[in-house]
Amino acid sequence: MRRIIALIFCFYCIEIIHAQNDTALFKVIAFYTAKEDAAHISFVHEANRWFPKIAKEYNFIYDSTNDWGNLNAAFLSNYKVVLFLDTRPDDSLQRAAFETYMKNGGAWMGFHFAGFALTPSAYPQNWDWYHNEFIGAGQYVSNTWRPTSAIVRVEDPTHPTTKGLPHLFKSSPNEWYRWEKDLQQNPDIKILLAIDSSSFPLGTGPKLNEIWHSGYYPVAWTNTHYKMIYLNMGHNDIDYEHGTNAELSFQFENDTYDKFIINALLWLAGKNN
Repeated sequence: MRRIIALIFCFYCIEIIHAQNDTALFKVIAFYTAKEDAAHISFVHEANRWFPKIAKEYNFIYDSTNDWGNLNAAFLSNYKVVLFLDTRPDDSLQRAAFETYMKNGGAWMGFHFAGFALTPSAYPQNWDWYHNEFIGAGQYVSNTWRPTSAIVRVEDPTHPTTKGLPHLFKSSPNEWYRWEKDLQQNPDIKILLAIDSSSFPLGTGPKLNEIWHSGYYPVAWTNTHYKMIYLNMGHNDIDYEHGTNAELSFQFENDTYDKFIINALLWLAGKNN
């Protein structure tokens, strides 16, 4: 009798899952690597805790995988939105599959290190379509240190991703990137968020070039030829100095940042927000 009751309960659970899948508005797949850098690993784990909660609230399905072999046409056809949480594919077949997916109407959101490329490094700029055309920023040039909060300015208050956001807000601590290409000069790029000048000086060093005193620094943008959003945020503050690798800050403890991510995800999925 107990076995029969257990089977009935299991079937009931399966039916609930199927019902949830049937009524979900869309499906999201997040790719990640989560190796080497503790700050990026921390962000990946944080994202994989936060997105499932948001998925329940907004009725979508969130899956994640560290198997980049899944970056193929058959697998991607199951998903409305693709996330790159901390890097990008290196395999030529995976890259081709992703490019085809995007050119055929797929949607993408990439965070922080997903846009990184530097030659020479372990992540060289050897994917022109992705870094130069799609994201549009080219290679990484430099960054602030240590991870520091910035005052972020909404550059396009009419875009669906910035709906309900204040003109200025304080970000969570982050390592901020500077890029090879001037995105303001790219007619295909619409900048959504940028660092406000009231943030300067930004960074604490110890190296002088890790402290920014002026300049224009986009931190979130879209390419108008694709359904995509790139965000520079995605590097938590870690206690490297004392060797503990303790997590000192998180990205998703910021209501305004969270609102932007939710807006962006719903926009990418073609849903009203």
